[in-house]
Amino acid sequence: MSRAMCNPTMVSRSVLGSQTSSKSVTETMSGSHEFVIKGYSLTKGMGIGKYIVSEIFIVGEFQWAIYFFLDGRDPKDNAAYVSVFVALHSESTNVCALFDLTLLDLCKKGEHKVHSNFSHSLTIGPYTLINHGSMWGYTRFFKRRHLETSNFLKDDCLKINCTIVVLVSSIDYSQLNTIQVPESDIGEHFGMLLEDEESFDVTFLVGGERFHAHKLVLAAQSTMFETQFFNAMKKDDQEIVVIDMEPKVFKALLHFVYRDTLLEDEELFMLDSSFFPSLSESFIAKLLAAGEKYGLPRLMLMCESILCKDISVDSVAYIFALADRYRATHLKSICQKFSAENFDAMMHSDGFEYLKKNCPLLQSELLKTGVGCEKQFS
Repeated sequence: MSRAMCNPTMVSRSVLGSQTSSKSVTETMSGSHEFVIKGYSLTKGMGIGKYIVSEIFIVGEFQWAIYFFLDGRDPKDNAAYVSVFVALHSESTNVCALFDLTLLDLCKKGEHKVHSNFSHSLTIGPYTLINHGSMWGYTRFFKRRHLETSNFLKDDCLKINCTIVVLVSSIDYSQLNTIQVPESDIGEHFGMLLEDEESFDVTFLVGGERFHAHKLVLAAQSTMFETQFFNAMKKDDQEIVVIDMEPKVFKALLHFVYRDTLLEDEELFMLDSSFFPSLSESFIAKLLAAGEKYGLPRLMLMCESILCKDISVDSVAYIFALADRYRATHLKSICQKFSAENFDAMMHSDGFEYLKKNCPLLQSELLKTGVGCEKQFS
């Protein structure tokens, strides 16, 4: 009797390991506390290891307190030094932080006594407080006899400033699996629609130039266009004449409506100081006026932002008048603030004389702002 032997076939399988990732993020939370010690002389002789403690304060969601040992903390020093420590008062463990303990110069010469581990953070790292009651500080913070003849002690008072930077580490789970979403390109698509010479349904005649556009696009951005197209205009009237605007300004307006950006032409938006008296004739002023006319607050804000960068003692009055004329409230408010901060110089500027001759009510408004600010400071 024979037996058939069956030899099993060995199958080798390669198993691909899955790849995982994580991201550790360390952030800092900082804060300061000033500890004022009045009646220093009354605390002398309280004993080594005895202390005065500050109120509990919070930095980085942890509770802290400053401990001041007038006769020192270490018996070996025989009360020759004062000791200063900061202690963790929260029921927490392994709190990592950087510390700065500063004895303030009360004679205001800026010669503070600073003990800090900020400068060593890259070499030895932060200090870890293990649990409630753990301390960081200096046993020999300052020689007591030197302290009592220094600028740090004035009117029997000391001030200690403590700055704490808490380090908090966490895992950023949002980065484990991400799909990058590109920036919106809808402006580019609408820009291509503006350049399309076939699909338009309305034409504007501006200074002899024709601009093609789409009623629905314009009406979606501007209530004035909406009223003009769907309430006031006849259906067979497909050409609109614009008589109070230059072609380049209207082109920039259409560019904004379709692309939500300004034209990329820096020269159009440049202002020269000699041009301030006729500021209303500048391109940016005319575009601001167009934004106000057609009810485009975002376009107005863009123009206000550009004009804001040119505010100076010489220009502020002219820009203030322009902002008032076209109800550019953000720009007007900044002009008022700048005028109040530079009141004397502004009053001697050519722009202030311009307001006096041409816009006396606005001049009075600036005067009231400046005088009110001076009263507040005085």
